[in-house]
Amino acid sequence: MTRVKIDPGICGLNTKVEATAESETDVKVKIYSACPSIKAMAKALGEDFDAYELCLQKPGAGPLYEYAQEHFPVHVSCPALNGIIKCVEVECHLALKKNASIEFIDD
Repeated sequence: MTRVKIDPGICGLNTKVEATAESETDVKVKIYSACPSIKAMAKALGEDFDAYELCLQKPGAGPLYEYAQEHFPVHVSCPALNGIIKCVEVECHLALKKNASIEFIDD
């Protein structure tokens, strides 16, 4: 099992993700979020995904982004969707485990 915690910043609506590979491409993704939009997406899409369909896409494509384009409020910079995908990538051996971050630099 691979787990991540996503702190999206100023909204404070943290998300936790647990991904468990059930085969080479089948993955179960459990999403726990304080964000109403992420909660609704998790409920609508369920827990079972094909890792290739989820991870091996062009930016902005795939089932999470397709759902978000239709149902999410306008907020393109939210890192939650990317964090969910990164969790699945590591669990399914499509990427190596390494923390990522965005840091503001004050001069």
